[in-house]
Formats: sequence, structure tokens, C-alpha cells
Amino acid sequence: MNDKVKTDENYAYIILAKNLKKYRKAAGLTQQQLSDKSLYALSFIKNLESESVYQTASIGTVYKFAQVLNIPLSKLFEDVEDEKQDQH
Repeated sequence: MNDKVKTDENYAYIILAKNLKKYRKAAGLTQQQLSDKSLYALSFIKNLESESVYQTASIGTVYKFAQVLNIPLSKLFEDVEDEKQDQH
């Protein structure tokens, strides 16, 4: 990912989208199951996991997802590396 993208405030949404999807899958949950366990709408979760929608969420909401996924809140905000770089 180029540095210009990382300085854009929307990069925070990309980080959250990628990490939420990553940890949801690691927990063996579908989006529907995460919706059921967190009590947030499926459409909201789909938008959060989208890298093009930039769905906003409160810190409290993200904290709830971390609790459901049984991970520290910080994991959902870890910086992500460009997938192409990871393949080299």
C-alpha cells in the first residue's frame, strides 16, 4: 500500500475492515453469526468489512466486536501490510 493511502484518514476504515474480517474468520464465525452474537445488524457488519464503504463505528461498538471475538481491542486497529508485499 502506498504512503499516500496510509496518510488518508479513510485508511483507518481499511484497517478496521481487514482486521474485523480476519479475526471474525479466525474465530470461525460468519458475518451472520457475528451479527447474532454482537446484536448489530448484518448490513452494518457487511459495511464495516467493506474496504470501499468506510462505515463509521463508535469505539464502544468496536469494543463489543473485540469482546465477541475474544481479542484485545487493539487487534482491530493493528496496521496492515500491503498483501502484495506479503507475497514476496
